[in-house]
Amino acid sequence: MGSTFGARLRTALDTRGPLCAGIDPHSSLLAQWDLTDDVAGLERFSFTVVEALADRVAALKPQSAFFERFGSRGIAVLERTVADARSAGAVVIMDAKRGDIGSTVAAYADAYLDPTSPLFSDALTASPYLGFGSLEPLYTLAEKNNAGVFVLGLTSNPEGAQVQGAVGASGRTVAEEIIAAAAARNGDASPMGPIGVVVGGTVETPSFDLSRLNGAYLVPGIGAQGATAADVKRIFGSGARNVVPASSREILRSGPSAAGLRDAAARTVEELQGILD
Repeated sequence: MGSTFGARLRTALDTRGPLCAGIDPHSSLLAQWDLTDDVAGLERFSFTVVEALADRVAALKPQSAFFERFGSRGIAVLERTVADARSAGAVVIMDAKRGDIGSTVAAYADAYLDPTSPLFSDALTASPYLGFGSLEPLYTLAEKNNAGVFVLGLTSNPEGAQVQGAVGASGRTVAEEIIAAAAARNGDASPMGPIGVVVGGTVETPSFDLSRLNGAYLVPGIGAQGATAADVKRIFGSGARNVVPASSREILRSGPSAAGLRDAAARTVEELQGILD
């Protein structure tokens, strides 16, 4: 890939609109689509989403856990899902939330951020709560291969505040420290650096400045989880241009028809553009 992750993502958002569609084949959605809860159903579900959306949405975000639960055959479906989505022009964000230290993180980097891997994605979600620096192998390989990393920053789940809202010796919350570290890593990269941050779409408006990141914010929860385009504008203000709003169930429950998925995605993009532009 000749262009940086930030450049590819910026182009995708500007040309296709501000939306990352999730690929979350959990059992309830498979049932809703009248599919069997097995590898055959997983395959049909995932490939339908890719066929319907990969040539028109800015990004697709497969949730790795829903593929992993089927073992090696599920991973094989995930590999093809990623490859087909990227071939159709979508930026693929692997939602795996990996996090560890040392050689284990390096192995995760090889799995998701090395172009020779069948799971190679444009970006990977990761947990920095063993320390932001513990993910250094991810950052290094992402930068080398023009890929990206989205670290968890300020999530919507109620349990997250116990860690993310804790105040350190600097007087800043853990979430603020994570965002500051990501901003330092991005530096003055143009148009955006490779390190993004995950911020839930239903969080309270933070007291600190989000605009300094010089990277993308992945914002899940749009639609079925209660977050709206107005929430994105409330949280990010003038920095909303670098937001990647993510919607999964709100779009996926419009399947199994490709037309239904496309219509749902188009409506979501229209709503987001109407407020974020």
